[in-house]
Amino acid sequence: MSETAYAAALAPMTAAAADMPDPVTATQSWFGMIVPSPIAAAIPEPLRALFDAGGPVMLILAAMSVFALTIVLIKLWQFARLRNGGAESVEPALRDWRAGRRHEAVERLAQARNPLAEVVRSAMLGSLHPNDPAALREEIERRAAHLLTALRSHLRGLEVIASLGPLLGLLGTVIGMIDAFRALEAAGNQVDPSVLSGGIWVALLTTAAGLAVAIPTVVALNWLERLLEGVTRRLEDQVTRVFTGGLRLEEPVVAPPRPLATPRIPDAL
Repeated sequence: MSETAYAAALAPMTAAAADMPDPVTATQSWFGMIVPSPIAAAIPEPLRALFDAGGPVMLILAAMSVFALTIVLIKLWQFARLRNGGAESVEPALRDWRAGRRHEAVERLAQARNPLAEVVRSAMLGSLHPNDPAALREEIERRAAHLLTALRSHLRGLEVIASLGPLLGLLGTVIGMIDAFRALEAAGNQVDPSVLSGGIWVALLTTAAGLAVAIPTVVALNWLERLLEGVTRRLEDQVTRVFTGGLRLEEPVVAPPRPLATPRIPDAL
């Protein structure tokens, strides 16, 4: 076989080998060095390419998004507990309490497995004993504050993620723009506009990712805060109704005035 024919036979194999990614370059990418191989293999190729193009900032934003999603799921589970476990028995128990059926109201709440119902039941039990009203109110406020603090936990983490997301995205954009202009400077007189345009879209990728993390986090944070405000108002209303259950706010029933007896005048003689 002549050299020309041999070269023609090897041409397809040479082209295929040139199209294959360099294994050394693939293993030296920052994503391949940081992320373990089983995890990296489970990530789809387009998403892995975005992580590799965006730099380490993309990995930080991805971790923040997972952390924010975990917090939202935990808070949804906590608020779901307040709606279950006998929450519907609080209002009937308060009606019994106001009607004077104190022990029936306490027994109704004893069967509930709800954090709000437990606080209301504690207020009822304290009112049945000769306790100091001021001390009883302080103890009930302490228990209610403990419950609300547990519901408010980790919301600060969502605030931090919502604030840092756009800032980290902007930081990645600035770093990407610096790399793009350095490549443009290294090109010298042989400037290729594609180098600059490619560097710009890669740099803007982190800003888009930062906004994509921050916007849903802000929405979830405001929604959870509204739920917390509703729970706080409902708990305050229920506990106050326990302490004011003995008040009578109706108009007093006034008996009609009796007519004055007129003195009898003796009969004239």
